[in-house]
Amino acid sequence: MAMPARPLLVLAALLLPALLLSAASAADSKNNPADQLVALINSNRTASKASSLSDNQGLGCIALQYIKAYEGQCSDVRNKKPPETSFTEIFAPSCGVQVATLSKITGRLMGCQSKYPSPPEAFHILVNDAKDLQVLHSKNHTEIGAAVSGTDGGGPYFWCVLFSGGKPATSFKVDGEVPKTAMHPGCFSGNNDDCAGPTNGAVPISAGASRLVAALLFVVACAFAL
Repeated sequence: MAMPARPLLVLAALLLPALLLSAASAADSKNNPADQLVALINSNRTASKASSLSDNQGLGCIALQYIKAYEGQCSDVRNKKPPETSFTEIFAPSCGVQVATLSKITGRLMGCQSKYPSPPEAFHILVNDAKDLQVLHSKNHTEIGAAVSGTDGGGPYFWCVLFSGGKPATSFKVDGEVPKTAMHPGCFSGNNDDCAGPTNGAVPISAGASRLVAALLFVVACAFAL
C-alpha cells in the first residue's frame, strides 16, 4: 500500500537535513590511510623533538607513481630504486606537478606485503631498523608525501613515504587544484580525498558526493510520489 503524499513530504523534510549533513561531513572527513600514516609519522617526529612536516599533495601523488614503478614486485622494494630521471620524465608529468618546482628528495621509506596492513601496521613495516629511524627523524626534511596501493585490485600492497627539503608553499606545485591521478587506483596524502583502503587496490572515493546524490534522489522520489 502506497504511503500518502503528505506523510512522504514530512518524512523528506525530516530526513533531508540529516542526509545533507552526512554528505557534508563525509566530504570533510579524512578517511585516507595515506593521510593517517602522515599523521602517525608527524606524531612520532614531534614526540622525538623533531619538527612536524608539511603534507604536500604533489609529493604524495609522486609517491604513488613511485610505487607503480615497481610493477608489483615486492622483492625489489629494499634493494632497488626507480631512476632519478623518472621524477622529471614520468612521475611529475603523470601527476600534473610542475617540473620546475620539484625539490630534492631527502629520504624515502618503502614497504610491501601480501596482505593489506592498517596505517599503524604499515608504520612498523616501514620503520623497522635504525636506518629507517634515522630517515624518519632527519632534520633535512620539511615536507612529506605518502601513498598506498595494491596490485591489480589486490595484493601485494605497497606503502611509500617520500621526504623533501623543499619549501612547502612553492615545491611540487600542481597544475589545477588536484593532481591528475586523484581518481586513479591508489591513495596518496595531502589531497583531502576519502579513500577506500584495501578495496579495489586502494581507490579514492568521494563519499560526500555519493551521499549528496542519494539525498537528492530521495527528494526526487518523494516528489514523483505526489
